[in-house]
Amino acid sequence: MSTSLRQYLYHFDRLRDIPNLYSELIRFTGAIPYEAPCSRETLWMTVMYPPDVFEELRNGLISIYSELKIGRDAEEHDHLRVDRIDFGDFGNSKPFRIRVTNLFNDNSDYFYVKQADASRIYGLELEHILSPNRINYMISGNTLIEEHIAGVPGDAFMRDYLKNPDLNKVRIAKEFTKFTERSFIRLLGDMRSVNYVVEITPDFEEVQYRVRPIDFDQQSYEGNGNIYLAFRFNSNRPITRLAFQVLNRKSIDQYVNEEHAQMARRAKVESTRLRALLGIMRREQIAPAEHVRQLALDLDRMHGTKDFTDCTSMGELTAEHISLMLGV
Repeated sequence: MSTSLRQYLYHFDRLRDIPNLYSELIRFTGAIPYEAPCSRETLWMTVMYPPDVFEELRNGLISIYSELKIGRDAEEHDHLRVDRIDFGDFGNSKPFRIRVTNLFNDNSDYFYVKQADASRIYGLELEHILSPNRINYMISGNTLIEEHIAGVPGDAFMRDYLKNPDLNKVRIAKEFTKFTERSFIRLLGDMRSVNYVVEITPDFEEVQYRVRPIDFDQQSYEGNGNIYLAFRFNSNRPITRLAFQVLNRKSIDQYVNEEHAQMARRAKVESTRLRALLGIMRREQIAPAEHVRQLALDLDRMHGTKDFTDCTSMGELTAEHISLMLGV
């Protein structure tokens, strides 16, 4: 992260004085595979530490949790317990998932400790500014703290819900269409089924759905333009097929136009913040030059323009793409 990006994060209250624990968490002494409650294997491992080390980690992690949830380190948090730390040896952030339980009512919550990198932070900020979702995260040194985003993982949704006779097929197809368009507009890549969740909310007549990304490390990085189109991934084929079955061309165009209008309104409301972020992003090299050249060619081909030819950074491509598609 550059000095300019850190200044931006400080101005918008993302930099916090919290323990920088990632380097300590990585020093675990044992690990066992973590199985989901349904007995399915996962990519996570539950890790272990010597008792004295865990006690020090526990104090720091509870302090971070308090800061994340209430904006300050509460003086009394003896009722909070760190009862599990999981490690994911995947991706470029190699995350830790922390489970915190309230001893008074046995309610559990989660947050993530990751290695901070510029691409992911740009992704988190663009999600906060341009999407209907608010993102809660903090930075300390090179440690990134992310709030847990609740929902059914995309692969589990397609496995367990898509064939349910009570599924409102039109609504989930509509939301996936809008999610795909939203990801493409802000150039968030790699939205395969394991990198987003589906929120399911009962309404007074029908069930509402919202598709939300949970992994932002491929923000404006890859050179292949198809990486930014969620429906291109094989893992999304079942829900893509469903969308084309239940939505006609006019309906798809309507939902795409709705998303453009809503994102344009958000961009105008947050215009100062968006300009500041894209201004920093323009000046930084967050991807190899060959990725920039390839993506510029792909975007020109997709839009039938020559607007991207002169862009020399991923930030310039992202700003030009948002401007072209939203008219802001």
